[in-house]
Amino acid sequence: MINLELNVSKRINKIYSNEVFTKNLADILLHENKRVFCKHNMEHFLDVARIMYIITLENNFSISKDIIYACAILHDIGRAKEYKEGIEHHIASASLAKEILPSCDFTNYEIDIICNAIQDHRNITQLDNILSSLLYVSDKLSRNCFSCNAISSCKWTNDKMNLEIKY
Repeated sequence: MINLELNVSKRINKIYSNEVFTKNLADILLHENKRVFCKHNMEHFLDVARIMYIITLENNFSISKDIIYACAILHDIGRAKEYKEGIEHHIASASLAKEILPSCDFTNYEIDIICNAIQDHRNITQLDNILSSLLYVSDKLSRNCFSCNAISSCKWTNDKMNLEIKY
């Protein structure tokens, strides 16, 4: 048996246990309870983080794991405000991240780059840095459209769907 010791990130676990984060995540889960399409839950957030990290390793990018995981875990947390208040989720997510991250021991510089990536993650034409690009690509790659039962009624255009397994 292989003995692997994995690190525990106190900062990422602080995000997960943050009251603002947990409240918004609970609101998302409530609003998406009967949703047949892709959900915005911890499984999705962690899938995005892991894909971002794999791409980072494969390309020798020098981005810390905490930055990657913070971006991924927070990139859709604004969905709650989108559902309740009509605020676009990428804007709401960046705003919530600015509220959450200071209490999780992130520096002002780290908060800025995380929030910028979150705010830019929906539009490929706005991607002017590697973190935004990673988040955008990983968010799309995390969706298994090729095996989705609701694909025929999905609003995504074919160019956004993952119709093949990519690695």
